[in-house]
Amino acid sequence: MAIRSRGTSNFDWVLILLYLLLVAIGWVNIYSAAFDPSTTEFASMDNLYFKQLVWIFLGFIIITFILFLDSKFFERFSSVIYIVSLLSLLLLFVFGKTISGATSWYDLGFMSLQPSEFAKAATALALAKYLSDIQTNIKTIKDQLRALAVITIPALIIIPQPDPGSALVYAAFFFPLYREGLAATYLIVVTSIATLFIFTLLYGPLFVIIGVLFSIIGFILPKLFNTYREKRNKMYIITVLIIVFIATILIIESKTLILGIFSTTLKNILLSSLMISIGYFIGLIVKGKISEKQKPKYSRFLLVLLVVAGFCYSVNYIFENVFEQRHRDRFNIVLGKQSDLSGSGYNTKQSEIAIGNGGWFGKGFLEGTQTKGKFVPEQHTDYIFSTVGEEWGFAGSILVIILFIALILRIIQLSEKQKNDFSRIYGYSIAGILFIHFAINIGMVLGLIPTVGIPLPFFSYGGSGLWGFTILLFIFIKLDGNRVNEW
Repeated sequence: MAIRSRGTSNFDWVLILLYLLLVAIGWVNIYSAAFDPSTTEFASMDNLYFKQLVWIFLGFIIITFILFLDSKFFERFSSVIYIVSLLSLLLLFVFGKTISGATSWYDLGFMSLQPSEFAKAATALALAKYLSDIQTNIKTIKDQLRALAVITIPALIIIPQPDPGSALVYAAFFFPLYREGLAATYLIVVTSIATLFIFTLLYGPLFVIIGVLFSIIGFILPKLFNTYREKRNKMYIITVLIIVFIATILIIESKTLILGIFSTTLKNILLSSLMISIGYFIGLIVKGKISEKQKPKYSRFLLVLLVVAGFCYSVNYIFENVFEQRHRDRFNIVLGKQSDLSGSGYNTKQSEIAIGNGGWFGKGFLEGTQTKGKFVPEQHTDYIFSTVGEEWGFAGSILVIILFIALILRIIQLSEKQKNDFSRIYGYSIAGILFIHFAINIGMVLGLIPTVGIPLPFFSYGGSGLWGFTILLFIFIKLDGNRVNEW
C-alpha cells in the first residue's frame, strides 16, 4: 500500500473549515443534550459528550491516514473496499447486535460499530469506479442495470435488518447518475411514484386516478385545438393565471370549508380544473418541442393510466403488509390522518415544542427547558437539531443550515473542476448523501416528514456516523488535492 506525503496547501481548506465548524457546533449541542448537572467528572466514558470527544479525536487520526494515502489507492482498491463492506453487512445477520429493534451493529465491547455508515463511502467509490470506466455508457440499459445493482445491493441487505432509514439514503446516488447522463425520465418516474404513493394514502386510489386522467386530458388539449403561434403565447399567460387563481381558491377553500362556504362538490370541481390546467400547461410547453406533423399516441396515455391505476390500488396492500406498524404510524401522523402525542408522535411533537421555544435567538446554552428536562427522546442522536432550535433559536438554526448548504455547494463546485471522471462522480455521490441526510433529518425534526432514523451529519452522537461521514468527505478532499498537485 503506497503512502505518499504531500503538502497541506493543496487541500481545500474551505471544506476543512466547514467540517471543523459543523463538528464543533455538533459537539456543543451534544454536550447540552446529554448534560447532567449531577455528574462532576467530565473525562468519563459514561458521559456521552466525552465519548463523542474521543470519537472526534480518533476521527482526526483517520483523517491523517486518509490524507497521507496515495489518492490512486481509492480508485485502485474501490472494488475490494466495496466487497468488504458487503461482507460486513451480511455478517450482521450472524454476529450483529440488536439496538432499538435493528440488528445493525457489531459489539466491540468499548463501543458498537455500524457498518452501514461505512458502506456509503464504499458504494460511492464502487459507483465512481464503474461509471468512470471507459467501457461504461450510462445511456445503455445494460450499464444502467449494472450501476443500479452497485447501488441497490447494499440497500437490499440493510432493509431487512431492519433499517429502512439507512437504505433510503442510497437514493442519493441518482445525483451522480443524472450528472453523468442518465435520462431525466428516471428521476421523473421516481418522483411521480413517491407523489402518487402519498396522494393515494391521503385521498384514496380513485381520487388520484381521476386526477391523473384529467391531467392527461389537459395535456392533449393543445394538440387537439391546433392553436396559432400568435395565440399560443397568450395561452401561456392565461393558463398560468388559471393555475394561480384555482390554487388561491383552493387555499381559501381549505380554510373556509368548516364554515360551509364551499361544498365538497365544488372542491372536487376546483381540483379537477386544476389538474386539467396543469396538464394543459405542460402540453403547451411540450407542443412547442414536437413536430406539428407528429400525432399524439393516445395508446401511451391509456397505458400510463392503467399503470397508475394498478399502482394506486396496490398502495394500501404495500402500506399494510410491507411497512411495519411503527412506520405506518409515523406516516399517518405526518399526513395528519391520526394524532398520537404519547406514542409514535411523541418525539416529533416534543421536538416541535423545543424548536418553538427557541424563538429568534434561543434560550441560551444549557438553558433549553425541553432539552434540560429530557423531553425529546434520542435528542443527542437523530433529534439533535431540536437542541439547536431551542438553545440557539432561529438565528442559530439558519446558521447551521447555511453551513450545510455551503458544504454541499462547495463539494459540487469542486467536483465540476475535477480532471478525471472518478473524482467528479465520487464528489457528486457524497454531495447527494450529505444532502439526503441533511434534508430528511431536519424535515423529520420539524415534523415535515416521518421519522426514519437518519442522523444529521457531523452533529448526531455516535462514532460510526461521525467516522463514516468523515471518511466520505476527506477521501474527496484527498482526491481534490491530487487535482491541484497535477495541475
